[in-house]
Amino acid sequence: MSRQLILLLGGARSGKSTYAEKLAGHFGDRVLYVATAQAGDEEMPARIAAHRQTRRTIWRTIEAPIGVGEAVHAALASGAVDAVLLDCLTLLVSNVILHGVGEEDLDRVDGVAAQLQVEVELNGLLDVFRAADVPWIVVSNEVGFGLVPPYRLGRVYRDLLGWANQRMAAEANQVYLMIAGLPLNIKNTNVPTVGSLD
Repeated sequence: MSRQLILLLGGARSGKSTYAEKLAGHFGDRVLYVATAQAGDEEMPARIAAHRQTRRTIWRTIEAPIGVGEAVHAALASGAVDAVLLDCLTLLVSNVILHGVGEEDLDRVDGVAAQLQVEVELNGLLDVFRAADVPWIVVSNEVGFGLVPPYRLGRVYRDLLGWANQRMAAEANQVYLMIAGLPLNIKNTNVPTVGSLD
C-alpha cells in the first residue's frame, strides 16, 4: 500500500480510536501503533490499560509522548510495517506544550514559544511520513466546538491543537469527522478509499 495520511477527528468518546484500529487492520497485520499517552494522573493508567486490551497482540507498539518522528523513523528502520497508527495528536500537542514546564509555571506558558515547539514536533513527524511508503492513520480531538476555556493555558492548548489539526488535514489524503461512532468523510483526494470495514 502506498503512502497516504488519514486523519480521524472527533470529540471525546466519538469512536475515533475504535475506527482507527479497524482501519489500520485493513492495511495488514504489521501495524505500528504509536501511543502518546502518559500516566500523569490517577485516571490515565486505567485508560491506557483499556486501550492496550483493544489492540491486536501482533501489533508492535511504541510509546512516544514527544519526539514521535524520531521514534517512528527508528521503528520503520527496524522492520516492515503495513501501517502506522498514531493515537493521538491531542495528547502529543499537550505533551509538547507541557514538556519541561513546572507546575508553578503552567499559567505562564508562552503561547508563541509553545507554537514553535509544536511546529518542530509536527515538522519532524511529517518529514518521516513523507519519506515512508506506508499509510498513516492519525487520531485527534476536535476541541473547537466547545466553550472558550476560562484559563490561559486552556486557550493556548485549544488554539495550538486546532492549528495542528489544520496542518495535518492539509497534508491528509482523507479526513473523517467521527460522530457517535460514524465516520463522516470530509476530505478525500484521488487516493483510493478504504472499502467497508465491517
